[in-house]
Order: sequence, then structure tokens, then C-alpha cells
Amino acid sequence: MTVAIKVENLSKKYIISHEKKTASYETFSDSLIQTGKNIGNRILHPFQRSENDPQKEEFWALKDINFEINQGDKVGIIGRNGAGKSTLLKILSRITEPTSGKIHINGRIASLLEVGTGFHPELTGRENIYLNGAILGMTRKEIKLKFDEIVAFSEVEKFLDTPVKRYSSGMYVRLAFAVAAHLESEILVVDEVLAVGDAEFQKKCMGKMDELGGEGKTVVFVSHKMSAIRNLCNRVVVVNKGKVVNSSPTDEAIDFYLSQCVKLSKGYVDLSDKKVARQGKRKLLVSLGLLEAGSEKYRRLVKTGEVLDIEVKFNVLESLVDYCFIAFCDLSGERVFSTGTHFDKTFCQKLQGMGRLICRIDEFPLVDGEYTLDIALGTKTNGNLDYVSNALSFRVELNDYFNTGEVVLPGQGSLAVKSSWSMK
Repeated sequence: MTVAIKVENLSKKYIISHEKKTASYETFSDSLIQTGKNIGNRILHPFQRSENDPQKEEFWALKDINFEINQGDKVGIIGRNGAGKSTLLKILSRITEPTSGKIHINGRIASLLEVGTGFHPELTGRENIYLNGAILGMTRKEIKLKFDEIVAFSEVEKFLDTPVKRYSSGMYVRLAFAVAAHLESEILVVDEVLAVGDAEFQKKCMGKMDELGGEGKTVVFVSHKMSAIRNLCNRVVVVNKGKVVNSSPTDEAIDFYLSQCVKLSKGYVDLSDKKVARQGKRKLLVSLGLLEAGSEKYRRLVKTGEVLDIEVKFNVLESLVDYCFIAFCDLSGERVFSTGTHFDKTFCQKLQGMGRLICRIDEFPLVDGEYTLDIALGTKTNGNLDYVSNALSFRVELNDYFNTGEVVLPGQGSLAVKSSWSMK
């Protein structure tokens, strides 16, 4: 079997600067005086670090990663937010240099990472297609042969001669995926960016990636949706805290990953952490937690039919936010149900500054199992400004919700819904 990608002892280190916090009430004259003192100290003591100099900290996004991917494999890379998945893909795509270690790649790589990567915003869709082909080493004639397929797949024909900076995020992703999937590359690398597209296009993309694998091309796919990973991939690599903790056939690897997720959950998550992977350019979400109804105690175990309070802390400084959205997902990544402030006609406040929201669900409807929460803040005009998927995991136990001793059995659905019956 030909090896398409071989990763040996791969590590990536970042240097993080921590600026010393200054008092919020410091005046302009205070600042000038302090600056003068710093300059004087540097002249008198040139080798002494100032107390106001930023402190440096080493952060290893990846540490001693080892694995192999064979030609024609469809490999999923999964892990919690901040595990190092996106850093790994950037190194595989030669966007970021590793600190140490080696990568052996057999073939050309086409990548689709975060929205904005790989396209020049001032160029039109048409020009970017030719630019990407040239980057992959294709001739203009070779690109032209694939051009009509790319345009048809992307469904952006009307905007082909418009600069891509004017595209919506959905249009951008459609064209970017079409280019990456149709140009002559042996390896396709796709990050969670597909979540931006609509459900129909996501299905279309999954079908194309499956088709490429059948043609002997290698696919590397990162997603939080376990159902997508199960349907597409034959192998999965699990990453945790910058290390590979499992590499095995799909079902075995996903079962391992989900068991780890459940162990790590505490009913509360700090979303202001720099390691939290999110979509959107702003960090507005501070934390997410499940509370005992009417108390400040966090919980990770909920019983069907109980009252559940969900706490969302936020810090919105730059703009007004129209809504907070929460989705409840099963461990395959499928959304079971959703709720949001925009579904409550009595809630009409804008979210601004530092604040805390409580979402109360009077009769929690999920049945026995493990679940995760997706959380977003946004505006109706601009969509999600801050979004974290798979933010928090928790367990539901089914009690005697129906007062009959009967329960919803596995395979009968995820929701417990009370009903009344009569004979007419």
C-alpha cells in the first residue's frame, strides 16, 4: 500500500505574550511618566527586563505527532476544541511550518481550511480558479478542462466575474470547495469550514469526497459531526492536547473519543479560553453551564422531564447582539432540537456589555444518553458573530417521566413527548 502522508515526531510551538495589565483609571500623564521611567531604566540597565515588558510563554499546539495515511484512505481527524486539529491541517497544507519533526507527502495537496484561505479577495471567482490551479502546478489548458465542472458544482455562475470579497460566506465556501475538489490533486484536506454551507450543499460535498476516495485519492477531513465522520471515513485519528491518543478504524476511534468527552465534562465550560476553537471573528461568549433549577450549582447529569437552567455569560463590547442560540446535539453530531432568545416573543433586549442569560426549559425532553451543546451569539443581519460547536457535553437519565413505568427505548427516538389517547 502506497503511503500518501507520513508524519514523524511532528511538533509545533507558539510563543504567547502576556501583557501586564494596567489600571483602568490610569491618566494620560501617568502613562507619560511611566514611559519616561521605562526609557530611563533601559538606558541605565540595558540588559534588565522592564516590569512592563510582556511575559513570554511557550505553548505546544502539537507535540510528537506520529501517524501514516495510505493512498485512497478517507481519514477523519477529531478532538475537542483546541486539541490541535486545525494546526495539524495547516502544517499538512504547508501553510504553517512545524517547529520540529518531518512530514512526507506523496502527491499534490488541495486544502479547504477557514473561510478566506487560498483566495485573493480582490480577484474575481474566475481569476481565483485559475490562480489556485496554477498554485497546484496545473497549466492553463488543464484548468480550462475542469472549469465548467467547478462552476456547475459551486452554483455561483452569476457571480463568477465578481471579486470574491463581495461573496457571502456560503458562496465563498461553495466555490472554494469546488476548486479544491475538482482540480488535479492527489490529496484533499478539508476543515470544519463546510459547516458554513447549507445542508444541501454539505450533503453534496460529502458525496464528492466519498467519490474522490473511490477514485483512489486521499481525503483528510476534520469535523465535530460524528455522523459525517462515520459516513465518510474508514479511519480516524483522535487528537487531544496536541497529541495523538488514538488512531484506529472509525467506529472504534469514535467510541474512544466520545467516552473521553463524557469523562471531561463538568457541566461548565470557560469559552474565553484562547484554546477554544470557534467560528466568527469575535470572542463574545465567556462561559456556558448547566445549572440546578433556581440555584448556582453546576450539573452534568439531567433527568428527563426536569426543569433545566442553562447559563450563558457574554461580553459584547463592539456591537449589539440580537440573539443567543443553543442547539442540543446527539453524539453523532446531529441536532435534536434548538432554542434561542429569538423564539421567545417576550424577550426583546439587545445584548451589550458584560451579562448573563438564563434559558429555562420547564420539562427537559431528551431521553437517556449523552449529548452536546452548540452555542452562538449573533445578529439577524450578519448571522453568527461568535459560535462554538460541541461546547459542552452532558448526560441525560430517563426517569419515570410518563408515570407509567414505561420508557422510550433505544431506536424509538431522542425526545420524550407526553400525549393523551382516546377511543372515538
